[in-house]
Amino acid sequence: MKLLAFAASSSKTSINKQLVVYASTLLEGAEVEILDLNDYELPLYSVDKEQELGHPPLAQAFIAKIAASDGIIISFAEHNGSYTAAYKNLFDWCSRINPKVFQDKSLVLLSTSPGPRGASTVLATAVNSAPYFAGHVKASLSVPSFYDNFDVESGVLKDQNLNLQLVDAVNNLK
Repeated sequence: MKLLAFAASSSKTSINKQLVVYASTLLEGAEVEILDLNDYELPLYSVDKEQELGHPPLAQAFIAKIAASDGIIISFAEHNGSYTAAYKNLFDWCSRINPKVFQDKSLVLLSTSPGPRGASTVLATAVNSAPYFAGHVKASLSVPSFYDNFDVESGVLKDQNLNLQLVDAVNNLK
């Protein structure tokens, strides 16, 4: 199984990237490619920009990565209750290349934040919208209070209950 994993964040110190990297190690035998949204930075999407630029090569490369995968794990950062600008912009460009951005792939959607809600608002949005873009959500999990529940030094969830939930979620990709 070939998995694609990324944090829907452009932060170089993203806690969502730490979570998605850890989650990607939990599915035995999978070949995992971890992407960094910073490698796919594009101008802000607009119809005018699309007419000027067409479909930028970075958006084409990202959509091709999705096409080449068997499943996807995404961990969403939450900015003001919604997607980060970096993720939403890349998604918008990709949706102009293929409106079915997720291309009938199985998805595990995660989120985390330092607070007790664990970015659950943006996760709910992602879970509810994925089917409209041909994404098959197999599981989702919000990890609240990241710094209380994740051991940054060892890169693992230290809360056993959350860890079991994450293992179960990721195993839904099989």
